Amino acid sequence: QVQLVESGGGLVQPGGSLRLACTASGSIFSTSAMGWFRQAPGKQRELVASITAGAITYYTDSVKGRFTISRDNAKNTVYLQMNKLKPEDTAVYYCNLGYWLRTNYVPYDYWGQGTQVTVSS
Repeated sequence: QVQLVESGGGLVQPGGSLRLACTASGSIFSTSAMGWFRQAPGKQRELVASITAGAITYYTDSVKGRFTISRDNAKNTVYLQMNKLKPEDTAVYYCNLGYWLRTNYVPYDYWGQGTQVTVSS
């Protein structure tokens, strides 16, 4: 069984930064892709960024150049550094363990509890 625990959310002003962290239990972390999703009120959950076991990264267009995903396999932890935050980044952020199938990220049913990110002045 895999458990994912997120941390690092909070309230930040527009233009500010936050770093989210997600620590996983279990031995499959280092061989798995990881993804950060977000869900804003009234919207579908969307994939924001992903990193493969080989450290290949993917970002949705709206966060390219502002967010950076990274991983530390020794700590079973994936990070999401978020800079130049905008009000539209406000959402609950979830980490996920999954895999890539061609050009599609496929999430396993392992999710963190979510962490709230609010960007507001």
